[in-house]
Amino acid sequence: MENPTQFVQWLRSVAPYIHAFGGKTFVVAFPGELVASGALPVLAQDLSLLLGLGIRLVLVHGSRPQVAEQLELRNVEGRFHNGIRITDSAALECAKEAAGELRLDIEAAFSQGLPNTPMSNAQISIVSGNFVVARPLGVIDGTDFELTGVTRKIVAEKIQPILQTEDSLVLLSPLGFSPTGEIFNLTMEDVAASAAIALHADKLIYITETPMMSDATGVEIRELSSHQAEAVLQAGFLPPDAAFYLQHAIKACNSGVDRAHIVPFEMDGSALLELFTHDGVGTMISHENLESLRQATIEDVGGIIKLIEPLEADGTLVYRGRELIEREIDQFSVIDHDGVIFGCAALYPFPESKMGEMACLTVSPDAQTQGDGERILKHMENRARAAGLSKLFVLTTRTAHWFKKRGFVPATVDDLPKDRQHMYNWQRRSQVLIKTL
Repeated sequence: MENPTQFVQWLRSVAPYIHAFGGKTFVVAFPGELVASGALPVLAQDLSLLLGLGIRLVLVHGSRPQVAEQLELRNVEGRFHNGIRITDSAALECAKEAAGELRLDIEAAFSQGLPNTPMSNAQISIVSGNFVVARPLGVIDGTDFELTGVTRKIVAEKIQPILQTEDSLVLLSPLGFSPTGEIFNLTMEDVAASAAIALHADKLIYITETPMMSDATGVEIRELSSHQAEAVLQAGFLPPDAAFYLQHAIKACNSGVDRAHIVPFEMDGSALLELFTHDGVGTMISHENLESLRQATIEDVGGIIKLIEPLEADGTLVYRGRELIEREIDQFSVIDHDGVIFGCAALYPFPESKMGEMACLTVSPDAQTQGDGERILKHMENRARAAGLSKLFVLTTRTAHWFKKRGFVPATVDDLPKDRQHMYNWQRRSQVLIKTL
């Protein structure tokens, strides 16, 4: 290994996600295009890793290109209305044929186990069955969709015991069954969203053939609340396929699923990158905004310590022990993103001088360059104003330029409150900068 230290640091950085995901239920849906591109074996390796971490998995596959191939072989023209396939009896036979072949391909991919490969020692069982109850889509705008259907019910009570079994996952196809014994052709997006809702899944993950979602100006969309996502849909600038994914992600989040992710499969390991890195490589939708900038609580002490330890070690920050942070926790504010602390700062007021010291301003390296430092600064300025303070000062040895760009001006130790002058560390020789609020 060329850089074992970097590997250890990376493994430690993903530990909070590993702890958080254990025992959770993820519904992972992927289109037939992924299989056609040859990416299924690698995806199986990545998903087997999630299973090994104690995550309960339900997989849903799509089959559009495979159905189209079967139709072409039979010289049958496919029919669509508003992007949804009209399924006659011939198209249904093609859908059944495609689903059977895909199920075998998926089972083969999860049966990998050669030594020195990611799936070595993995013994994964795939369980499928009549878990999807469907009804006909019916006639819409005068168009009869025939044997095209929508999910009526996911038989969650039959799936849950399977998920409790070690090294077992459930596979759902985009086909559903009615109580009268009919078979209906469904969309993968509908089956996946319905399964996530019925199973009270913690995450719904669409691994898509579509590129990274962007706004009307071309800027990548990394995170949306369900309300923001609905506004994006209404704006109408998304391509139809991306909009269809987003529509079902919104439905899932509004129905109790904690998170939905839309992740392009074109990048190797995209599912892992989305789940185990701060920014991910796709678009995440949640019912509420995941990030909060708030006053710290005692439960945040561990996160603050982990954040500031590297800067204490290289001398950027003054060392603060756990006991000191616990005593002063009310002085701290933090940026909390999905349960992980990515930024912090502390405010120490000197009421007699109407001044406050902002200390320990820190942003995780994983979240830098995104404006979080600026957000914390504004938050601390607002806290200082609310406390009746008219000036904010910092003592820094390495970041004076950053503060000067944000309105702080150089000052001397004599400009500090008297009590703070007595505590000034002349060995560190920190620069003093003051900002009038």
